[in-house]
Amino acid sequence: MKRVPGPTDHVVVVGAGLSGLACALHLLGAGRRVTLVERDAGPGGRAGRVRRAGYELDTGPTVLTMPHLADEAFAAVGDSLHRRVELTALHPAYRACFADGSSLDVHTDGEAMEAEVRRFAGPAQAAGYRDLRRWLGRLYRAQMRRFIDTNFDSPAQLLHPDLARLAALGGFGRLDDRIGRFLSDDRLRRVFSFQALYAGVAPARALAAYAVIAYMDTVAGVWFPKGGMHALPRAMADAATDAGADLRWEAEVSTLERSSGRVRAVHLTSGERIPCDAVVLTCELPAAYGLLERAPRRPARLRHSPSAVILHAGTDRTWPHLAHHTISFGAAWERTFDELTRTGELMSDPSLLITRPTTHDPDLAPPGRHLHYVLAPCPNTTVGPSAATWRDLGPRYRDRLAGELERRGLDGFTDSIEEELLVTPLDWTAQGHAAGSPFSVAHTFAQTGPFRPRNLVREVENVVLAGCGTTPGVGVPTVLISGKLAAARVTGGSVPRPLGARTPPAAAAEPSVPAPAGADDAA
Repeated sequence: MKRVPGPTDHVVVVGAGLSGLACALHLLGAGRRVTLVERDAGPGGRAGRVRRAGYELDTGPTVLTMPHLADEAFAAVGDSLHRRVELTALHPAYRACFADGSSLDVHTDGEAMEAEVRRFAGPAQAAGYRDLRRWLGRLYRAQMRRFIDTNFDSPAQLLHPDLARLAALGGFGRLDDRIGRFLSDDRLRRVFSFQALYAGVAPARALAAYAVIAYMDTVAGVWFPKGGMHALPRAMADAATDAGADLRWEAEVSTLERSSGRVRAVHLTSGERIPCDAVVLTCELPAAYGLLERAPRRPARLRHSPSAVILHAGTDRTWPHLAHHTISFGAAWERTFDELTRTGELMSDPSLLITRPTTHDPDLAPPGRHLHYVLAPCPNTTVGPSAATWRDLGPRYRDRLAGELERRGLDGFTDSIEEELLVTPLDWTAQGHAAGSPFSVAHTFAQTGPFRPRNLVREVENVVLAGCGTTPGVGVPTVLISGKLAAARVTGGSVPRPLGARTPPAAAAEPSVPAPAGADDAA
């Protein structure tokens, strides 16, 4: 593995999102002095927090999967995720509601899910689910160490027996077709393939290897932190401070001082100069390349994932058929993905994620009130409406969403809203997200593994990239890995990489839950 040459005693980490915080903890554990600079007033990045009239709004991820990856970062400094954050295992992990009026509770426990599939679709589909679950586990084990939790220096690293194992498992086929070999019920196939949207690719075109995301969501377990998802970056920042990191809030980087192929200091907009031996940039790729005053050379322009409209609604009531996480599928499927990724139209028959965090933490809202987070995927600004268009389109689309929710059983939703926050591609663009998408670079084959923008930078030998735009990719588990991989580039070391998610002590006593490619020059 290539590493940063020369001295690396003092590292400046730019950005206090999950990847930057994970990187900082791993660097601290390896004995480095760390200064972390963040332009915002506190940690989190995408996993931020907005407060509105007593409502605590998570601005990014709503689920925590693979918590052992977060625990690795805490363990690097002799700390523990479970000492810092109280986790609740979610049962069900999701509730899937379909256009025909049927619903399915998605359990991560195998026996519970098999029984639910049998109830929902009969014994043949239950048997198919058993086989699918085994396949997902084998797929995960074939990929995790070799293709996800690893630093690539060359595509030649793919030439390993694990590649043959992945091929034998059908990982290079199409996701939708592979899921269809186990499940013939179209509704069930959606439950185990919609995750391809996280990767920015339609299930009919995504590699079957991306079913590893379904493994994380439907097999490995789903947890919710007390205090919301923002509790995780807050705890990581506290652990880093206790381990000796110098955390600077409202500290925006203006320039990188360079000489002889190395960054010698980081300059802040305040005028402060921070000398350093190495830098880890976890900001958005366009911002990172701007600071480096260079752009990557690639055979083709980077493609970005679809974007999303999010409606945060603080309400005076809730609806009993909602689980903590509810996926409301429209009748359309293939057309929906065409609209999101090809034609650039808003979903004509939307599939929506509805999260009710007050299901497990009522303190996130005022007494007797409820918090609902509604995510509607939408085209990014490259293939769909421009960021400026969303200035007028946003309020109209908000009304369409509210009306659709009422048609799907959330009667009185509009009148129940006391506080709300609408986030559209206009806002994502203002935050610096390329193509107005918070989901960054899509996981096409040419943008995956060694073909993704790499975390080493040519011509600047002591700068490393981290975050969802670089390796290994998008999602809470992968950005935590990204921070660890960036730290390893600096230290030349590695940390234990357990394959399976440990059951957190905080989640062991499970409470009853209401039913609810090519070469890249920055590579």
